[in-house]
Amino acid sequence: MAGLTPEEEKKKAIFDAMSARSRKRILNKGYEKWDPFLTPKNPIDIRMVQRRETALSLMRSFLEACPHEGYSNAYGQGAWEVCMGIIGGDDRWRGIYDFSCWYRDFLKNGES
Repeated sequence: MAGLTPEEEKKKAIFDAMSARSRKRILNKGYEKWDPFLTPKNPIDIRMVQRRETALSLMRSFLEACPHEGYSNAYGQGAWEVCMGIIGGDDRWRGIYDFSCWYRDFLKNGES
């Protein structure tokens, strides 16, 4: 391994220790672009919103604030799915949210 820096040697050692399937995936994306030294994201950071609240704490706040008449399991499940989708940054749920806001304003303005 002449001519390799210590970091490049570690990278090659990690690559060589991987399964053939994993090596193929890395080669398809480009070995030079691959950084095996990236620090993984902390799972709690993924579930936190900008205000540092978890999806569960947001859901509790929402359910405490919403009226309890007309509440059903399907309502709660739908709210939870939207909460997780929006916090996760899923475009599908952002689209649902944007449409819902637009439709609320559409109905409020009495347009037909």
